[in-house]
Amino acid sequence: MIELIDIAYVRSGVADLDRATWFATGIVGLELVESSERGVAHLRADHRHHCLALVEGPSGVLASGFEVADSDALALAETELESRGFQVTRGSAEEARSRRVREFIGFDDPFGNHLELVSQQETITRPVALTRTAGITEFGHLCLDAPDVHEAYRFWNGTFNARVSDWLGDSACLMRIDPVHHKLAVFRGDEPGLCHMNFQVATIDDVFRNWHFLQDHDVQIEQGPGRHPQSTAIFLYFLGPEGFTYEYSFGVRRIEDEAGWRPRTFDPAEPGSIDMWLGPTKRVSTQRQVVKTSVR
Repeated sequence: MIELIDIAYVRSGVADLDRATWFATGIVGLELVESSERGVAHLRADHRHHCLALVEGPSGVLASGFEVADSDALALAETELESRGFQVTRGSAEEARSRRVREFIGFDDPFGNHLELVSQQETITRPVALTRTAGITEFGHLCLDAPDVHEAYRFWNGTFNARVSDWLGDSACLMRIDPVHHKLAVFRGDEPGLCHMNFQVATIDDVFRNWHFLQDHDVQIEQGPGRHPQSTAIFLYFLGPEGFTYEYSFGVRRIEDEAGWRPRTFDPAEPGSIDMWLGPTKRVSTQRQVVKTSVR
């Protein structure tokens, strides 16, 4: 079994790099990290060098990255994946530099989502220079699409150390790789893609200040503010350029008693199962996976 120690980044292809970068900084509030790499904008939210890379080119999600402990763990992961029949590609030194990792491998999950496992993701010690007072504290989680969330869980739990925290019927599986209620979620969708990327904020006040800010700037609110009963997090989803959905949230549950936790199942049709505050709910927009022949 492959042990993931954290989420690492999202790489998203954008046809209009300037507009997508402006939104990520001016609206979301992320820091644009100085770089000499043409056609790539690295965005920072926490200790990581970046958690989001916008890559000029075809529009759509390129890769979702996860960290393993070290080079030995990465080599073992490569062997394990190949033994299970996955076609694994090892990134070049130039590609690793773009990701600010020592090395990485890439492969597609059984549903067509392109995943990357990395070792030694770079850390920056100075405080994050958020471009506005959004209150962001960290890259919280990412959410992928798959046609069958139970089959997706079998993949993540059978191949990696992901454990289900809660089910939303046949619509979603929320999984943890550390005490945080979920660092990874899989939602039911007909095609592979990134359902959303989450950023934690410091206070409930930040959620509501951001809500007003987004409204004032005519940003499309996908859902919220509301509160998820599964993770207890207060949430706000909103749509960025090229179908990329962002989320702010505060107050996510931590599961410290690993042995004592029992996953629960919620009926998405039951009032309050998605939003305890009974606000309107809908399926948020997904940025589709780019089908590519080479790593970018």
